[in-house]
Amino acid sequence: MDAVVEKPKVKVVKKKHFSVAEFLPGLALTGGITLAAMAINKVVPLASALLVAIALGVVVANVWRVPERFGPGIALSAKRLLRLGIVLLGLQISLSTLASLGWQRLVLVVVVVAVGVASTMFIGLAMGLPKPLVGVIACGFSICGAAAVAGAKDTVKSSKDQTATALALVVVFGTLCIPVLPLLAGLFGLDPVTAGTWAGGSIHEVAQVVAAGAAMGEKALATAVAVKLARVVCLAGVVAVLALVYRKDNSGQKGAPLVPLFVVGFLAMVILTSLVPLPASVLSAAKLIQTGALTMAMGALGLGIRVPDLVKVGPKPVVLGLIATVIVSAVALGGALLI
Repeated sequence: MDAVVEKPKVKVVKKKHFSVAEFLPGLALTGGITLAAMAINKVVPLASALLVAIALGVVVANVWRVPERFGPGIALSAKRLLRLGIVLLGLQISLSTLASLGWQRLVLVVVVVAVGVASTMFIGLAMGLPKPLVGVIACGFSICGAAAVAGAKDTVKSSKDQTATALALVVVFGTLCIPVLPLLAGLFGLDPVTAGTWAGGSIHEVAQVVAAGAAMGEKALATAVAVKLARVVCLAGVVAVLALVYRKDNSGQKGAPLVPLFVVGFLAMVILTSLVPLPASVLSAAKLIQTGALTMAMGALGLGIRVPDLVKVGPKPVVLGLIATVIVSAVALGGALLI
């Protein structure tokens, strides 16, 4: 009798089908936070919608236990909409704007970012802090605040708690810079351009730079914003370098791709707006979508911040944030005085 050979069983993996309905509760929540943040921004222009959204998300998450059914929409906002916002941010930065700074200020921007990231990484690891946490703090404090933290979190594989810690530190220290830096600029007797260069080269968030620059006059504000936008462009290069540094995690698994697609998209938008004269209506629409997408993303990230979890991390991240702020500010001031 011939032996019966059993055919190997093939495990059929069913693809999970996503319905639009499962994303609606979370999107409605982050959308509501966004509308509230934008309304507050209209009343108080110096209050960045992105930072207000983080704060509102934190309040909601700490006074109300968000049901699980909100999870898919919140995750979509925190990841996909974030990347869309960063890509569209590229349309706000042209090569001509960067060129208007002159090569000296462009070199200063690169030095500030490079020194800020490298020194924060070195000191943070020497303090015994987790490598992913150090990575998001380094990006947030050296490049462009909350957007940089959010843009780098997947590359460095930071946890929700680590991302939340970095976001909270960026908000706190960046906000403190708004009154302190103009006060010091006045005490040091800095001219508007030098003061603006210092503000744009050192303060974490774009909105925080605008607030500090406005307090020092129109000329300082214009310089500060241009220098800050140059720092934003550095996000692409830093994320690519960090992807290489974090390519192998502790388990030996392969890390993130060397150049994330949203970074490529961001650079493509910078080139597009530099080479093609886009209509003002298109730029305005893109600006509105970009702000909305980033604000929803910040609201979603704020929903992941629990005050008790922040307390548990201890004082070391706070100390690192203070050190990073001082280093970035000192390098920016030294360069501004030399130019």
